[in-house]
Amino acid sequence: MMRRRTTLLASCTAAALALGATACGGSPVSAGGDGKALDGQTITVAGVWSGSEQKNFQKVLDAFTEKTGAKTQFVSTGDNVSTVIGSKIEGGKAPEVVMVPQVGVLQQFAKQGWLKPLSKTAGAAVDANYASVWKDYGSVDGTLYGLYFKAAHKSTVWYSPDALDQAGVKPPATYDAMLKAGHTVSESGLAAFSVAGQDGWTLTDWFENVYLSQAGPEKYDALAAHRIKWTDPTVVEALTTLGKLFEDKQLVAGGRKEALSTDFPGSVEKVFGPKPEAGMVYEGDFVAGVAKDQFGRKIGEDANFFPFPAVTGGKAPVVSGGDAAVVLKDGKNQKAAMRFLEYLTTPEASAVWAGAGGFLSPNKKLDLASYGDDVTRETAKSLVAAGDSVRFDMSDQAPAAFGGTKGAGEWKILQDFLRDPSDPKGTAARLESAAAKAYKG
Repeated sequence: MMRRRTTLLASCTAAALALGATACGGSPVSAGGDGKALDGQTITVAGVWSGSEQKNFQKVLDAFTEKTGAKTQFVSTGDNVSTVIGSKIEGGKAPEVVMVPQVGVLQQFAKQGWLKPLSKTAGAAVDANYASVWKDYGSVDGTLYGLYFKAAHKSTVWYSPDALDQAGVKPPATYDAMLKAGHTVSESGLAAFSVAGQDGWTLTDWFENVYLSQAGPEKYDALAAHRIKWTDPTVVEALTTLGKLFEDKQLVAGGRKEALSTDFPGSVEKVFGPKPEAGMVYEGDFVAGVAKDQFGRKIGEDANFFPFPAVTGGKAPVVSGGDAAVVLKDGKNQKAAMRFLEYLTTPEASAVWAGAGGFLSPNKKLDLASYGDDVTRETAKSLVAAGDSVRFDMSDQAPAAFGGTKGAGEWKILQDFLRDPSDPKGTAARLESAAAKAYKG
């Protein structure tokens, strides 16, 4: 999910790759290798990405090859990263590097003894280039295993300016105002929201933004660590708030049944595709990449966003996610793998994907000029400026059995809640039952 670099940035990045000396911002960088020191070596990198995300990550891999001589190959795991990587390790075909999309999975891998701690070089770069929260999420029991290369700003609501203009509404500042604006959009001929209910992870993101704003960061942290139960009144309150949106036929494009058969790309298509069915779609900054690359929308002109609004007197939430690079102990080429992670800590590596689009970096040393449009630039600025106050995606912090498995745990229970949002207390009880089993395991 993507954006185009400017001519100036392309020239600057190309020069940086050729000279291996500086990032576009002028800071010294190192790819973790000198010249073609890794000639003849190959690493396999596994991750969830497919489609345009995979293509853009391939540009980062190619830049590493150009710089070091190491060959790379990417393997897409699909959503069930834990199961796929476990099978590869058992079969003696472990990749060298995995881009792990959930904190809970990273912790699981570390506790199973699968991960190699990051090198001192990589650790020093994390200390220098990242807010400490990213180091915390990449560490287990005080040891740094994961480098957060790609981040997501998951507190963004994307909209068609034409749809809102036609309805005569402005981007809202509160959750209640957003629902009111949604009804006005609906009355003008389009549904308010396109909801990607086929992908359970999108529903966890909806819940997390409502919960963080309504319950506050302390409760959010406690629930994420399962220090409070999912039957807590704050959970029931957040589910009740979310259920009012889900059950409103005016607000959800095609109703709940159609939402449950709509995947994430399809939800973006319903707003920004050739035959719009809704005026808004909630999801992270990566919506822009799909709107631009698949449907030709110009970001900032015919596709824009507003921050996820504050709920019932709370503060506007800032929820993030991210993909952490880890090195597996069972991978055959440890040296090249660790050099690759050292490369990923540099602004230079981030600039490659930032220029291609559909990407945010938590690396505060990356020049914002690396991003190809003002909207992405502002989103990236907001994420970095949030520093240690940003809250990581709650489901990504949970054990994979609860927060990161298709057709199970939180994903499945929230899909059931979208299907029938009439019983928030019962849904909370089912969430607690599933969470208790997963955390105990």
